[in-house]
Amino acid sequence: MELYVARFEEIAWGVALVAITMVLHGLGMVWTLRGVHRLKARLGPNVGMAASLLILVVAAWLITLTHLVEVFAWAAFLVWKGALPTGSSAYYLALLDYTTLGCEYDLPKNWRLLEGMIAIAGLMTFAWSTGVLFALAQQFQDRELRRGEPTAATTS
Repeated sequence: MELYVARFEEIAWGVALVAITMVLHGLGMVWTLRGVHRLKARLGPNVGMAASLLILVVAAWLITLTHLVEVFAWAAFLVWKGALPTGSSAYYLALLDYTTLGCEYDLPKNWRLLEGMIAIAGLMTFAWSTGVLFALAQQFQDRELRRGEPTAATTS
């Protein structure tokens, strides 16, 4: 087995890309929450279960779109640095590593540390997304449970 030594350039770019991913994710989560807030305001306070579920679906779509944009940043870097020959193969590798599935493609030895750093970025952003979606789901569940509770007028 050949000796592998991580280069400073590889580590520096990896750390920078993780930071870029987190910035993109922060913007995406704020835009997601603003979009959901606007949708809730447009639908009004007394929405039914279907509209409430629509809000969750829209949030999930926006979160998914945010993740796909973040993967694009990694893929663009890999193509720019010549680590993979095409945007398609770079996006495929970045997406599968971002989701921690792993990929049959490998990065060249001088960039292979990035595969683990892509996964680190994915784990952190998926955790953040889960928190956002959980908060929205909790609001939905609370609203639906309140809707099913008897009111003071119906109990007397």
